[in-house]
Amino acid sequence: MKGRCLCGAVNLISPDVKEIGACHCGFCRRWGGGPLLAVHCGPDVQFEGAQHISVFSSSEWAERGFCSRCGTHLYYKLLSTGAYFVPAGVFDSTDFEIVTQVYIDRKPGYYALANQTPTLTERQVIERYSSPDSH
Repeated sequence: MKGRCLCGAVNLISPDVKEIGACHCGFCRRWGGGPLLAVHCGPDVQFEGAQHISVFSSSEWAERGFCSRCGTHLYYKLLSTGAYFVPAGVFDSTDFEIVTQVYIDRKPGYYALANQTPTLTERQVIERYSSPDSH
């Protein structure tokens, strides 16, 4: 799949994946104004214009990348696996399906997704991704 930032300085190519995860944590909501709707692309994402990517270390186990020119959110990356979670809106394709929601206990009451999906709480996410033994 192909995607790009708003200004076109950064382009990316990822494996063809059609599943989206929704993250309701405070970091994602602050980062984008709502839940992060991201495609789990794995570690095999290629970037053109990588010199325009700025990175913010948002936790002990992850970082967030964005275009330094236009500010487009490009990815959330797990450091332990190198897996990229790319916002669905970055891609040219719109043929996606929401299949999971995380930090469901942090979702504010002012929005609701109609999709019925498996969910994880904040504690379950931290237990799964912050412990070296869980990878």
